Amino acid sequence: MRFRDILKSKIVSVYHGSDVLIDVPKIIKPIRALDFGSGFYTTTNINQAINFSKIVRERNSSSKSCISIYSLNIELLKRQKYLYFNKPDKKWLDFVSSNRNGIYKGKIFDIIYGPVANDTIFKTFIAYQNGILTEKETLKRLKIRRLYNQLVFSNEEALKCLSFTGEYLIND
Repeated sequence: MRFRDILKSKIVSVYHGSDVLIDVPKIIKPIRALDFGSGFYTTTNINQAINFSKIVRERNSSSKSCISIYSLNIELLKRQKYLYFNKPDKKWLDFVSSNRNGIYKGKIFDIIYGPVANDTIFKTFIAYQNGILTEKETLKRLKIRRLYNQLVFSNEEALKCLSFTGEYLIND
């Protein structure tokens, strides 16, 4: 789903994958550098949330995976300062690289939307950051991957756009 499609929708559900239910989202300081910096990460793609919940379960040696489901208040969302990337391009690549390196010093946004630079492509990012790959080659390699989306809420005001609607436990 593209960001402009979200803004035109009446009802949108977003998902957060974890090993715990999160009925009240919070902004917490991440233990590692993330694509869009600090914030509460969601996706419009339930399969992405399921995959991420399994990664978190393994990382934390937990016994469960679950998806927290939220309804998105589109009118509140439209009032936020947002940045969106509909595809991996130079702007996205530079933004994600600077966030993953912990050096982003640009404009602060309430909500950020764009492709996920998941850990399976992290080696591509490292090669780009070390000058081994050019920007063009990096983007070419990223475009052949199926990149899911992420919608990140960066502050308490932005979190007001979310209403908890339920959970989905994953049994595997």
